[in-house]
This record gives sequence, C-alpha cells and structure tokens, in this order.
Amino acid sequence: MAFFDKKAAKKEKKTDAPKRHARAKTPVHGSAHDTIRAPWFSEKALIATEKGIYTFAVPMRATKAEVAGAIKDVFGVSPRQIRIVNLPGKKKNLRTKRGVGTRAARRKAYVYLNQGDTIQFA
Repeated sequence: MAFFDKKAAKKEKKTDAPKRHARAKTPVHGSAHDTIRAPWFSEKALIATEKGIYTFAVPMRATKAEVAGAIKDVFGVSPRQIRIVNLPGKKKNLRTKRGVGTRAARRKAYVYLNQGDTIQFA
C-alpha cells in the first residue's frame, strides 16, 4: 500500500533552500538609542551575561532586525541571535482606597553575542 505511505510523501517535500535571516538594519522609529532603552538588570539577566547573553528593554514596536542594527550601531558588535519577549501588564493592589491598579506592559530583548564578544555598560 504505497498509496498511503507517509515516508514517500516526506521525501518529496525536502528542499535544499538556504535559510533566510533578518538583516541588521537601522531603526525605522527614531535613533538606535531610542530602540535600546536600557539594559535589563535582574538576577537572571546578570547570570546570563557570563554566557554572552545580554538583556535590554526595548519599545513595544521594535523588531528583531531593528534591535540588531541598534546593537551594532551603539556597541559595535554584531549579534548572533535575538529573542524578544513581551511581558504583560500586571494587576496590583494599591494601598489606598482606589483598589486595584495596572502596571504597564513591557518588552525585552535577549541579545546573543558571538564567542569572545562583550558589551561594556560603564
């Protein structure tokens, strides 16, 4: 029953097309310093810097390509990979009669550098 054979169908779909990566480009929305708002200093982020992973606060509309271009412009290193995480706003109890308030939503970017590259903040 070769008609229902799944292995034969998988072999036909394989192609040798190269992977496309987003090119590092200059930020569209303002300057590079607007794209990278601040380094993200948390315990997890500081431990990751030993492995070559740096964390930055970025605007909600920033793309991976814009962050890569901003890192290259500001710090002079080209990132190997960028991951962007959206952090939702949280509801918090207020200590006054107003009840519950909402924290702002945030976005951070994990920037993976090549072996031997570093970023100095100070």
